[in-house]
Amino acid sequence: MVCVTGPLLYGAAAGAAGTTALNVVSYGDMVVRGRPASSTPETTVRKLAQKLHLRIPGEGRAEESRVSALGALTGLAAGPGMGVMLGLGHAAGWRPTRGAQYTVAVVGALVAANGPMTVLGVTDPRTWATSDWISDIVPHLAYAVVTVSVFNRLLGSASACC
Repeated sequence: MVCVTGPLLYGAAAGAAGTTALNVVSYGDMVVRGRPASSTPETTVRKLAQKLHLRIPGEGRAEESRVSALGALTGLAAGPGMGVMLGLGHAAGWRPTRGAQYTVAVVGALVAANGPMTVLGVTDPRTWATSDWISDIVPHLAYAVVTVSVFNRLLGSASACC
C-alpha cells in the first residue's frame, strides 16, 4: 500500500515550522544589525503582476498594503511547498541520508525564494556581497534544519504504511 497523504501533510507541517525558524532568524538578524526589511518580495509581486497583465486592486496605501501582504504570503507559501516536495519524494520511495535531506531542503528553499526574483530581474545573486549571501543562507539553513527534523520526527511517529 502506498501512503501519500501522510508524508505530504507532514511535509507541509514541517515546512511551516521551518518557515517560522527562517523568519525568526531573519528578524533576529534585522534586530542585531539594525538592517531594514527587504523590499524584493514587493518588487517581485509588482513585476510578476506586470508580466501577467494583472492589476493589484486599490490605490495608494490600500494597493501598497496588498502588495506587501502578497510579498509576505509568497514566502509563507514557499516554505510549506518545499516541505510538501520532501513529502512527495518520501511517498515516491526516496530515502536519502539526513545530510542529503538538509541539502535538498536548503537548496530548494533558496531556489524557491530567489529564483523568481532572479528571473524577473529583481535581484542578481552574482552581484551580492558576502554579507548579503550570509543574510540569505543562514535563515535558509535554519529552515532546512527545522523542516527536515520535524518531517522525520512526524514520519517516525506515523503508522507503518508511511
